[in-house]
Amino acid sequence: MQSKIAVGSAGLFGRGYLQGTQSQLDFLPEKHTDFIFTMIVEEFGLVGGAVVLGLFAALMALAMQVALRARSLFGKLTAAGMAATLACYVFINTAMVIGLVPVVGIPLPLLSYGGTAMVTLMVGFAIVLSIDLHRDQTGARGWLW
Repeated sequence: MQSKIAVGSAGLFGRGYLQGTQSQLDFLPEKHTDFIFTMIVEEFGLVGGAVVLGLFAALMALAMQVALRARSLFGKLTAAGMAATLACYVFINTAMVIGLVPVVGIPLPLLSYGGTAMVTLMVGFAIVLSIDLHRDQTGARGWLW
């Protein structure tokens, strides 16, 4: 409920950096992990929330671009899967903080304190970058690989 109050009272440009009442007065539970998007929207408003979601959309679009350019089926499926994983994390977290879905404890990737989500996404995007780097190579190079 406090999260919805914080998002609803933010306005277009928010209250200002470290000026949010819900986050600074400790009304928000777990503001560094699950409710980081609420804190961003309360302090930077609708514009700040739209910028964060736009950056996530750009990252998903880049992963899908790698998926479309990859020549192997493994590369296509892996890059598209990483884009879908990021999309699920972002959708569930943002829907959770504005009250569309129940609170389930999914952190916002790359911004929240969640360590396991960060490590798995970083490994996944490292694989996506490797797929993009090696997309022009064809065939196996050795006996085991």
